[in-house]
Amino acid sequence: MKIGIDKYNFYIPKQYIEMRDLAEARQTDPNKYLLGLGQDQQAFAPLSQDTVSMAANAAAAILTDQDKEAIDLVILATESGIDQSKAGAIYIHHLLGINPKARCIEVKEACYGGTFALQTAVNHIAKRPQAKALVLTSDIARYGLNTAGEATQGAGAVALLITANPRILSVNDDATYYTIDVMDFWRPNYSRLAHVDGHYSNDQYLNALDQVWADHQALSGHQLDDFAAFCFHLPYTKLGLKGLKHLTQKAKDEPLEEWEESFEASRAYNRRVGNIYTGSLYLSLISLLENDTSLQAGDLIGLYSYGSGAMAEFFSMNLEANYQDYLEGDKHRRQFAERQKLSIPEYEALFQEDLLSDGSQQSIPAHGDQDDYRLLGLKDHKRIYGK
Repeated sequence: MKIGIDKYNFYIPKQYIEMRDLAEARQTDPNKYLLGLGQDQQAFAPLSQDTVSMAANAAAAILTDQDKEAIDLVILATESGIDQSKAGAIYIHHLLGINPKARCIEVKEACYGGTFALQTAVNHIAKRPQAKALVLTSDIARYGLNTAGEATQGAGAVALLITANPRILSVNDDATYYTIDVMDFWRPNYSRLAHVDGHYSNDQYLNALDQVWADHQALSGHQLDDFAAFCFHLPYTKLGLKGLKHLTQKAKDEPLEEWEESFEASRAYNRRVGNIYTGSLYLSLISLLENDTSLQAGDLIGLYSYGSGAMAEFFSMNLEANYQDYLEGDKHRRQFAERQKLSIPEYEALFQEDLLSDGSQQSIPAHGDQDDYRLLGLKDHKRIYGK
C-alpha cells in the first residue's frame, strides 16, 4: 500500500522585504545576501500572524468537509510554539472544524520536526488506511534587528494531507537518521530571539548528511543516479547548494547538470520567503514540483532533513501518475504577487511590536490579512483567533 502526500499548500504572510533594501540599510554589499546566502526576499510575520494562524491558513484552502471528517491525526511541527503546555494543533483543529475524534499533538526538534511529523503520519495511516492525517509545519525565524542572523529570517507554514493511495507523492520506507548533541543553534525559554553558531552549524549540516546518506545507501541500495532530484533543508538556499555539491562531489557520470537545474527549481520559493525552520524542506519540495517541468511520474526524489541540536534524516519519495493535475502553482504565484513590500523603516517598526505578557486585554489590528485566520488579540492570558 502506498502512503504519502495527497494534497499540499503553503501560506506566507502578506508582507515582505527586499534583501537589496536590507543590505543598503545595513551598509552591506547586496551580493552578500543575494549570492552569498542565496536570498532575494524575506517574508515578514506581523503581530497578527503566529504559528497557529499561519498553519490554519495553509490547511484551510485544501481541506474539504470529507477530509475534515476523515482526519484523525493533526500534528503541528514548530520551534515557534505559543504555549509551553497546550499543543498548537488543538487550536488549529478547532479553527478548521476537524472531526473531534482525533489526536492533536505538537512536536519539536528544531527544523527536523516536520519530517518526524510526516513519518509519524505515514506510520499512522499504515495502521488506519481509511483515515487521513494532517501534517503542519509553521515557524517564524527571528534573530533580531542588526544581528548576524537577520538576513536569514523568514516566516510561513506548509500543510500536507497524508493518505493511502496518494495522488502526488508516495513516501518510501527507507529513512535513515542520525543524532548528535551539539550547540549549533538554540533558543532558551526566556528569549524570543534565536542564538546560532553559523559556521559550526554549516559543518554539522554537512557532516550529518554524510552519515545519513551512507546509511541510506546501505539500507536501500540506492545510488546517486537513481534520483531525479534532491531537496534539502534550506535555512538559506546557498547551504542547500553546498549540500548538493557535497553529496555529489565524487559523482562522475551522473547527471550533475540536471540535478543543479532541479535544485534551482527547488529553491525558487525559498529565495523569496527565507527561513521557515520546520517547513523549509517542504517549501523546497513544493517549489521543485511547481517549477521543474522535467520531472515525470515515477521519478525518485531524495530529501535531506536537518534540525540543529542536531538531528538529521535522509529518505525518498516517488512521484505518482498524473501528479501534475494536483499542483497549485498558479495559486502560489498569485500569493507572491499579492504581497505588500515593506520599507526597511516600516519593517523595523513592525518587528519591535510585541504581545502583552501581563494578562491585559490587547486588540491586534489586521496587517493586510483581514480575510485570513489571524490573531485577533489577547485576554486573560488567552490568545483569541478568528478572521
